[in-house]
Amino acid sequence: MSTKKPNVILFGIDSLRRDHMSSYGYPKLTTPHLDKIASEGVLFEQHFSPSIPTTPAYAAMLTGMDVFGTDVVALRHKGPLGDHVRTLPEVLGEHGYNTTCIGFTGNPSSRGFQTYLNFESWHPDETGRAPKAQNLNEVAIPELERLAADDKPFLLFLRHMDPHSPYLPPQPYERTFYGGDEKDPSNTSMEPVYEFKPFADFLKSWIPEGVTDHAYVTAQYDGAVAYMDACIQSIFAKLDALGITEETLIVITADHGETLYEHDCYFDHHGLYDCTLVVPLIIKYPGVVPAGKRCSSVSLIQDIMPTVLDLLGIETNIQFDGQNLVKWMNGDEIKRISEFYITECTWMRKHGWRTPEWKLIRALEPDFHFKPEVELYNLIRDPEENHNVADQEPEIVALLEKRMNDYIAKREAETNRVNPIFTNLNWHGKGKPFTTSQEAYDGMYIGSIVNARSLQEKKAEK
Repeated sequence: MSTKKPNVILFGIDSLRRDHMSSYGYPKLTTPHLDKIASEGVLFEQHFSPSIPTTPAYAAMLTGMDVFGTDVVALRHKGPLGDHVRTLPEVLGEHGYNTTCIGFTGNPSSRGFQTYLNFESWHPDETGRAPKAQNLNEVAIPELERLAADDKPFLLFLRHMDPHSPYLPPQPYERTFYGGDEKDPSNTSMEPVYEFKPFADFLKSWIPEGVTDHAYVTAQYDGAVAYMDACIQSIFAKLDALGITEETLIVITADHGETLYEHDCYFDHHGLYDCTLVVPLIIKYPGVVPAGKRCSSVSLIQDIMPTVLDLLGIETNIQFDGQNLVKWMNGDEIKRISEFYITECTWMRKHGWRTPEWKLIRALEPDFHFKPEVELYNLIRDPEENHNVADQEPEIVALLEKRMNDYIAKREAETNRVNPIFTNLNWHGKGKPFTTSQEAYDGMYIGSIVNARSLQEKKAEK
């Protein structure tokens, strides 16, 4: 019997919210191939990414640490990932793995891979559509063949970008979930989208001219997810053809969710509402992970690395912030999480506290949506978080603020570092914190697809 350790394919899908996946109950059949993988493994029903957006989320995914542990909280993290943490590719490399990262070059959270490969994941082609997942396949499948031919096990990290705006799935996915008239002149639902100055030019640069129906744009998101799902099946088919399916651990997850036409945060991923915090987690490893199981309690993105290492039989001396979920998958009890700290440092700087019943959001600077400094939502009565009851429930606000502040003090003492949400004062590159929402509205501007991509990437730092 082979003593070679299992391979790992980690699908770190950007901007995929779990409630738009059919395996998580979405009524539209967006992810039939991923649904099949879920039926062959374990699906975590309440998996969250507590610190958005991209950079802190992937940092947590690839280190097993929270924002206090990584010291990474902002999209535009200044400097490299700190040497006080070790990444999953670094640990696996030390244990004889070949490690390849596709689609995530230049971000500090991707430190430690031996090989970095890229693909076109933003710009549309000559048809005006963006076949992102097929572009990834054209890079990933030859690399998968190369890795499989070696006598070493491998880690292959795939950052799919289809659910990340711009949503431009090729035909027929453009109309798979939409049968109306997207340019109906009597439909005015896109007017507030086009009137939001910080994002308007970016959104107009890829939403087809004349679109008036917001449901069409959401259907493009769903179409992009379905297109990606179909392309991902080629990865699984290649595993079968190479004869390595049974010896490959599959992890499917996302860095954060996406706001579509919710909370005024149109077609992006800012705002600490659940649509940005909810992400999938599906784990398949034939013969090791039980098939068809669903875990219903809360898990967090920092749980992934310790769980993967346990499944691979690799021990380290790292004291992870995340939990090892293997016992839970096998039916044993682990520490259940009922409440957790949340942060965002994208186009707004906020933090908060989420319990099964309540969500507290507190702004650390005025935001460009002119939202109140304090927001409170009852997640039982108002799961879509449309009714801010902070003024009606001051006692609940005070209670949650105390629990949040006590937790911050505890984590600061444990890590001997200041909460990074407090120290990232130049998160927007403007040199000083915003003092008014109008200042933020006038100062924040995305512009084009090119500029949007540049905000996530920078030259690799030594």
